[in-house]
Amino acid sequence: MLGTWAARRYALHRKLLDEPGERRSHAIATPRGGGIAIVASLLAALALLALRYPGQRTLLLVAGGGVLLVAAIGWIDDHRPLSPWLRLVVHAVAAAMLATAVLQSDGGALLAAIGFAAALVLVNVWNFMDGIDGLAASQAAIAALGYALLAHLDGTGGAVVWLAFSLAVACLGFLPFNFPRARIFLGDVGSGALGYGLACVCVLAMAGGEEDAPGRWPLLALPLSAFLVDATLTLGSRMLRGEPWWRAHVQHAYQRWSRRIGRHPPVTIAYAAWSACSVLAMLAAWRLDTAYIIALAVAWYLAGGWIWIALQDGTHRTGLKEKE
Repeated sequence: MLGTWAARRYALHRKLLDEPGERRSHAIATPRGGGIAIVASLLAALALLALRYPGQRTLLLVAGGGVLLVAAIGWIDDHRPLSPWLRLVVHAVAAAMLATAVLQSDGGALLAAIGFAAALVLVNVWNFMDGIDGLAASQAAIAALGYALLAHLDGTGGAVVWLAFSLAVACLGFLPFNFPRARIFLGDVGSGALGYGLACVCVLAMAGGEEDAPGRWPLLALPLSAFLVDATLTLGSRMLRGEPWWRAHVQHAYQRWSRRIGRHPPVTIAYAAWSACSVLAMLAAWRLDTAYIIALAVAWYLAGGWIWIALQDGTHRTGLKEKE
């Protein structure tokens, strides 16, 4: 919270402002870069946990290096725009660092591949979905709290509980400045770090599970479903239409919905409610057989896809009525 306050003063002094525009969802110029406070808190947590849990020290320290790398390229981009391809290369390097640390910690090739994919995807998904007040930070907080509770109840304990909890409370320290009305935005420094931090939490949870834990891994995707569904379907539809998918736009379901009703808080709260239900579903199904877990995960994502389509259709209908 103190770090966000300081980051806001810095952003105002340096005039680091996101200006309103056709590809923005806010109406007034707003400082950016407040996520640097979350990054600092997360790095401190990783350093302390590396001292406390020597058996996971390599993974935790490399995770800290990855967070720092993702945050650094985001911080530079917040000050002067960089090529999206350069940022993607840096994100891939950070993802490869996490995968290598998993291999060195005897996590196996499968978990290393999952770690690489999760880091690369979540960094960019959180960047794509950081567009209205409170959304990205609240979603990260809910998912992280869910993972902390799951690790505690499952007996995994240790570093994963405290890392997840640290990520969640860092988001909660930032949110009073970002919701219900944003006085500062996360910026690329914060959104990318949140995605990478969540990937690290998931990898730690997988690495510390029981022998039959891989059959439950699909459940870890449930708390991320709101963002993964919206980002994937929006990105896919833009690709099918031949649009430059890497450029800023306002075609995500949350953007269309917030523009239609003219307010951000109801949309952020609705996404939070979905993710809270996702966490409850994850916890309730954790001890089910693998077949039921896969069926639940598929059904959950299909339901999310149906809601995405309904929101798109509602927006299009509203637009047609306005034109008429």
